[in-house]
Amino acid sequence: MTERKTRHPLAWVPTLYFAEGLPLWVVLIVAGVMFKSMGISNEDIGHWTGVLVLAWAFKPLWSPLLETSNNKRFFVVLFQIIGGVALGLIALTLQVPNSIAVIVALLGVVALASATHDIAADGLYIASLSTKQQTAFAGWQGAFYNASKFVISGGLVVLAGDLQTKMKMPPEQAWSIIFAIMSAGLIGIAIYHWWSLPSNPVSNVAPTSIKEGFKTLLEVIIDFFKKPGIWLSILFILLFRAGEAQVSTIAPLFLLDARTAGGLGLTTAQVGWAYGAAGTIAFIAGSIIGGYFAGWLGLRRGMVFLIIGMNLPNLAFFFLSSTMPENLTIITAAIFIENFGFGFGFVGLILYMMQVLSVGKYQTAHYAFGTGFMALGLVLFRTFSGDIQAALGYKNFFLWVIISAIPVLLLSLWIVPKSIEQETGNKAELPQD
Repeated sequence: MTERKTRHPLAWVPTLYFAEGLPLWVVLIVAGVMFKSMGISNEDIGHWTGVLVLAWAFKPLWSPLLETSNNKRFFVVLFQIIGGVALGLIALTLQVPNSIAVIVALLGVVALASATHDIAADGLYIASLSTKQQTAFAGWQGAFYNASKFVISGGLVVLAGDLQTKMKMPPEQAWSIIFAIMSAGLIGIAIYHWWSLPSNPVSNVAPTSIKEGFKTLLEVIIDFFKKPGIWLSILFILLFRAGEAQVSTIAPLFLLDARTAGGLGLTTAQVGWAYGAAGTIAFIAGSIIGGYFAGWLGLRRGMVFLIIGMNLPNLAFFFLSSTMPENLTIITAAIFIENFGFGFGFVGLILYMMQVLSVGKYQTAHYAFGTGFMALGLVLFRTFSGDIQAALGYKNFFLWVIISAIPVLLLSLWIVPKSIEQETGNKAELPQD
C-alpha cells in the first residue's frame, strides 16, 4: 500500500475543529431556538436538550474502542458522515406532522456521533502533530471551533428567522431547509477530510485490543478516584457552570417569548444576530482576557475573580427581565456582557482541570474525565432549568441564577492548592476533602 501524502496542518486542522463544533452548537443552541419557534414549552426544551448533552459527559467510557485503532482518520470521517446523515433525516422528519419524538431521537444520534467523533479527532490531532505543532495550531482549533458557532447562530439561525418572517414559511419548513444545509455541509467536510486528513501514526502505547483498552480504562478510573480530595474537585467541576448552564438554556427562550408571556418578543433572526455575532465575539474576547488575567494573577489568587467575572454579568438578564427594553442595542449589549463574562470565567475551569485535576500518569485521560464531569454538570442544570423558570418566572429565575453561583464561589476560596503557584503542574495535589 502506498503511503499517504502528508498535508499541511492548515489543510485539515481548521475544518476538523469546525466539524467538531458544529453538532455541539446544533444541540446547545439551534435545537432550543427551533423547538421554541414550534411552540414547545421551556420545560420540555430544558429536559430534551439537557439529556442530549449526556453524550459528551459519558464519551470517555467508550474511548478505548477507538484507542485500539491506529486509523482514527477513518472514524473521524465515518462519524462526520453519520452526523450529517442524521441532520438530513431531521430535515426530512420536520416535514412530517407530530414527529417531535423522532426529531429528538435523531438529535440524540447527532450528539452520540459528535461525541465519538471528538475522541477520534482529538486523538488524530495529538498523534499526527509534534508537541510544538500542537501548540502552534491550538489557536486555529479555538478559532474555527467558535467559527462554527458564528456560522450556526449568526448565519443559519438568522436565515431560519428570515425564512419565517420574510418568506412567510412555517417554522417546520424553514428549519427543514436549515438542517438540510447543515447536513450537506457536514457530509461535504467528511468527503474533503477523506482526502486531507493524515494517516494516523502507529502508537507504541495505544492498547492493542479492546480487552486491553478496557483494562487500561479501569486502571485510569482507579487512579483518578485515588487522587487526594477528588470528590471535592468533582463537586467544584459540577457546580462551576451552574449559573451559565441555566442562562444559556433559558436566555434565548426569554428573548423569543412574547411580551405577554414575560419575554422580549424578538424574532428568530434578531436572536441569531445577537448571539451569533455579538455573543461569539464577546466570548472570544473574554476568553483571551481571562487567560491573560489568570496568567498575571495566578490561578490560586485569580480563581475567585474568574468565577465572579463569569457569574456577575448574568445580572444583565435580570436587568432585561426587570426593565423589558425594546431597544435592540441595549438587549445586544446585555448579551455581549453575559457572553464576555462566560468566556472570562470559563478559563478558570479549563486551567483547573489542566493544572490541578489532570496531573499524574494519565494526564490526557484524567483531563477527559474532567470534561466529562463538566458536561454532566451542564446536563444537570440545563435539564431542570425550564422547570425552575416556569415556577419562578423570568425575572426571579435570572435572580436565582446569580444565587446558584454562590456554592462554587465559596469552594473557589480553597479548591486550588498553594503549590500550584510554585510548581509547573506535575506535583500539585488536590485539596483534601
